[in-house]
Amino acid sequence: MINPTLRSELLAQVDKRGEELIQLASHLIQIPSENPPGNSKPMAEAISAYLQRHGITSRELVAPGEHVNLLARLETGRPGKRLIFCGHTDVVPAGDRSRWNFSPESGEVRDGYLLGRGASDMKAGLAGLMLAMAILKQHEDEFSGEIILAAADDEETGGKYGVEWLLAEGHLRGDACLIAEPSSALFPTIGQKGSAWTRLTFRGQPTHGSLAPIEGDSATLKAAKATVALQQLFKMSVAFPEDLRPVLEVSREYIRQNRANPRTAEILDHVSVNVGVLQGGNKANIVADQCVLEADIRVPFGATPEQVVAYIDKLLAEVGLERGVDYETEPMAFHGPANYTLPSEPIVQAVLRSIELVRGQQAHGVLQWASSDARYFRRFNIPVLQYGPADLPSIHGLNERVLVDEVIAAAKVFVLAAVDYLTEGK
Repeated sequence: MINPTLRSELLAQVDKRGEELIQLASHLIQIPSENPPGNSKPMAEAISAYLQRHGITSRELVAPGEHVNLLARLETGRPGKRLIFCGHTDVVPAGDRSRWNFSPESGEVRDGYLLGRGASDMKAGLAGLMLAMAILKQHEDEFSGEIILAAADDEETGGKYGVEWLLAEGHLRGDACLIAEPSSALFPTIGQKGSAWTRLTFRGQPTHGSLAPIEGDSATLKAAKATVALQQLFKMSVAFPEDLRPVLEVSREYIRQNRANPRTAEILDHVSVNVGVLQGGNKANIVADQCVLEADIRVPFGATPEQVVAYIDKLLAEVGLERGVDYETEPMAFHGPANYTLPSEPIVQAVLRSIELVRGQQAHGVLQWASSDARYFRRFNIPVLQYGPADLPSIHGLNERVLVDEVIAAAKVFVLAAVDYLTEGK
């Protein structure tokens, strides 16, 4: 726990530098970093320049494909734990810009909101981490150990050349991590579902379309049967981990309060499936000889991707489709199990305490139905959670934005949580 005098001083520092924080976040939004195509170097240079002005050194680490990652270190010189602050520099494409009410690179503040692509996901959160580093540099005598800022590329296309690469190559190590990904104000994310994205390629026998369905063997018909059959993945039996039951109940209540459809609360302990791509055939009067189905499948806590893929074969067999004869499967994108950090971990407790001090309300860690870079930290046995400012409905959509007050409040949590974690036991 932080002593009250230091706590008040740190909170006052964030308030005093609130305008600086919003200007910094605005500047980052104005730097194009859509991925794809991906060009993270201007973002890395801007982050490095800001930190250097505040006495914090950094270095660029370039992954294959010219993906530029940045690591900055605040070292106290006293032995202690290593806390990682993590954020990603890339953003998803803006899409049809004519449908935006402002430029995606606006960075403007209007009606209390900071506007632009990345405002919520997650340039405002990244700016909060940067300001936190600058403030903590001035108070480094108050804690021990080290804070590492990892400004990583490539999160929006899987993280292979960002966080995953930094960890796998040994460039990044720590005892705990706080990722400034967008979250709800009182509910940091401590676990994410896994993924089993799958591509199924169906084979058929072409002939003249006027002879179907008597002659020929339609690949598109097989894919249509599979599309319907895959919906039964939601009913797959899953042995949910008992140590997560309390978190599941809190997470369900959080979802019920924040989603229009109350059934969405069921998503955490069920397999979800979305057939997002279905492409096949060459012409209306030719029986299709090939059809490709691509499905976004999310794996719940208590199941594995391998179990899900095996269940797919079972479901398709029930509608007369046999792997190796009618179709083949291959993994797409990220395949991995659900992963989580226990609420009892010191970094989780430090963040929850800090949220409650800033917000004056009780905070709870919750589970998330999507996935993120957090999975890579857990793969390397680094406890991690996500907390950052957000206007959740606008993430990845048109007119992305975030409340200025939320950006400042999150920065307060970052500062307090870092000192709390790095002074634990002192």
